Amino acid sequence: MLKNYLKIALRNIWKNKVFSVINIVGLAVSMAACIVIMLFVFYERSFDGLHAKNIYRLDEVQKFEGMVAPQKVALSMFPMGPTLEEEFPEIRQFVRINTTGKLPMHYHDQRIELSQVFLTDSNFFQLFDYPLLEGDKGRVLKEPNSVVLTQKSAKNIFGNIDPIGKYVNHFGNDTLTLKVTGIMEDVPANSHLQFDALISFNTIAKPDFMKNWGGNWLVTYLELAPGTDIGKMEKKFPAFLKKHMKEGGWKFYELFLQPLTEVHAQSVDITHDYVNYQKFDRRYTYIFSIIAAIVLIIACVNFMNLSTARSTGRAKEVGIRKSIGAQRFQLAGQFIGESVLLALFALVLAVAIVKLVMPSVANFSQRRLEFSIFQSPGLLLVILLGTMLVGLFSGLYPAAFLSAFEPVKVLKGTIRAGKSNFRNALVIAQFTSAVFLIIATGFAVKQLRYMVDKDPGFDKEQVVIVPLNSKLDVKYEALKQELLTSSFIEAVTGSQQRLGNNLHQTGVAFQGTGARRELTSSQVVVDPDYLSLYKIKLIAGRNFTHSAGDNAKTYIINESLAKELLKDEPTLTMETLIGKRFGFSGMDSLSTIVGVAEDFNFNSMHHKIETLCLFNQKDWSYSEMSVRIKGKDAQQSIAAIQSTWNKLVPDEPFTYSFLDEHFAEMYRADSQVSEIVGILAGLAIFISCLGLFGLASYSAERRIKEIGVRKVMGASVAGIVALLSRDFLKLVFTAILIATPVAWFAVRTWLNDFAYRIDIEWWMFLVAGALAVFVALFTISFQSIKAALTNPVKSLRAE
Repeated sequence: MLKNYLKIALRNIWKNKVFSVINIVGLAVSMAACIVIMLFVFYERSFDGLHAKNIYRLDEVQKFEGMVAPQKVALSMFPMGPTLEEEFPEIRQFVRINTTGKLPMHYHDQRIELSQVFLTDSNFFQLFDYPLLEGDKGRVLKEPNSVVLTQKSAKNIFGNIDPIGKYVNHFGNDTLTLKVTGIMEDVPANSHLQFDALISFNTIAKPDFMKNWGGNWLVTYLELAPGTDIGKMEKKFPAFLKKHMKEGGWKFYELFLQPLTEVHAQSVDITHDYVNYQKFDRRYTYIFSIIAAIVLIIACVNFMNLSTARSTGRAKEVGIRKSIGAQRFQLAGQFIGESVLLALFALVLAVAIVKLVMPSVANFSQRRLEFSIFQSPGLLLVILLGTMLVGLFSGLYPAAFLSAFEPVKVLKGTIRAGKSNFRNALVIAQFTSAVFLIIATGFAVKQLRYMVDKDPGFDKEQVVIVPLNSKLDVKYEALKQELLTSSFIEAVTGSQQRLGNNLHQTGVAFQGTGARRELTSSQVVVDPDYLSLYKIKLIAGRNFTHSAGDNAKTYIINESLAKELLKDEPTLTMETLIGKRFGFSGMDSLSTIVGVAEDFNFNSMHHKIETLCLFNQKDWSYSEMSVRIKGKDAQQSIAAIQSTWNKLVPDEPFTYSFLDEHFAEMYRADSQVSEIVGILAGLAIFISCLGLFGLASYSAERRIKEIGVRKVMGASVAGIVALLSRDFLKLVFTAILIATPVAWFAVRTWLNDFAYRIDIEWWMFLVAGALAVFVALFTISFQSIKAALTNPVKSLRAE
């Protein structure tokens, strides 16, 4: 019997080629999209799954006076780890991490720049489960000046030489010599901690570091005993801070714990998160999953619609089978089996599509996504079960509908295709989803363009960033002056931090007309030409000068900080702030404010502009040099910079990047989200149109004689096209009316996550609706015009 059912199923698929292709292609495309999204979601959820212990990250909420709003930060204080371990029995051990960023290293003549190096405690490998290939877990980081390298780093530095016991030097600080004590496996890509080497923390740590309550410059991880009540533990933190932070400093902090498995995907509201690789918003993985499911449901709906619409074509088959004793459950089983068979055909095509697009998806997402279906039995089982469920879901209603035909009515020819109300409802649901996704995509793209194109208040174009280190302090001024003689260079400046990042915060003091005021502000140390190079406007006062009188004695503050300072100074204005005493709060004598700069977005548009002060201190080193190049020939300009660099600092490797690329990287996650939603929206429209095409084909076929009669009576082609399209367009307009308010609410909720956002404009809903109508009309018209142009003689002869 099964063999018979299979033959009948294959015959029906072959007989109705157009509708079979529509169903298979629709299901295949939607299944391919679901598989890709599933791989992405599984990868995201796999982050930090390597570690078996009950690990939490210790984070802070900082709420200093002068801040726009309380700020969550992924930082903690040096003494917190050991002090918490001592006072909280729930804590089994702690590990602190501080990133050195890029670190140039050399072994004899071999030089290499390690992209990310951590300073960490000796029990790093006892807390985290990164595999150590050589060395003892408890001893590799115990001694000062110890370093553990990854396999890749060791290979790059030492080649085939055994690195254990060898010494490497920091290129730029010859006093830092490190002994290789261990080799570990390369860090997996799905770890939020990404590094090339680990250096023992006691290389730099001093006893007085334990007194540094208030200095937030590292990350602390805690292993908690199983079953620890996190909420109860967090309630003890205020008393802990009050005990150790004197003079009321504890009032400005709160502590909270974050599970290690949530650090990667649930830290979007946490700033100063410097060691969180590929940080992503988990909410987007849910959104992708929901949209992919919607796309799949749309394909299933197509199957239902086309199957029930063509029910009259199989009515006699059902009648004959029932008259010779077939039971309803047998017929239903046959039709569901056909549906599952179609789904399996679609799966084969879907697997081919996934294999074809996977390299592009991995490159676009910057994730190591792999589709090894036959090497992963679990994945294969999930996909096969999913395919069976898709086939079952798609065929359930058609099977119930077809198997319910009464044989007497069928064989007498009195049966007609079922009422179209259910099919109409499904078409409306399809296009409601599609219109919703079109609107969402439109606003996502517009918001991203707004963030990228909005004037941040400074000029980031044509700026080359060259990293510096402490060894180059004495060379900076010579580099600057030499570069300024080049016809390719417009301006040069130096700074301790880069625009587009969370800038460091510090305590500052202000002496206005009243009592001295203590508050906190973001700060950056710059050279005198910083505002000029970045074309930051002043609204009061003057710029820095190169005179000795300005060095370390003058500040330029931004507009937000000026407003904060004026809050309690009713007699002062922006102009009269100039000359007022201001400086780091730890200084005995205050320096002065010489200028007020117009607010500029030194961070991404996700965040409001914080208070900021710029400080000119020639004796402090710069971490990077900014070079504004002239003209559009970037390669010649880079060559000129490199030539100057090689002339003055030949022993230092030359590296550079463009500032606008750094800002593009900041918005990469937003760009990925908008593009993924756009692709899924396009698939939803495509699959919906496939279904509409099938229904229009069936409608035209069913009304072929009516069309012939109308043409004989003088009906025009345009009139017939309008007749056949009218009912379908009513459904599309209904879908637009449903989708619009739902999309408005969803878009408004999403935009609330941005500090700077676009307005929700009515015309975008109109454009989305018009696009949906145009696409639907184009799809329907193809079949309608074909039917209208058919020779009426052939139409009237059709049986």
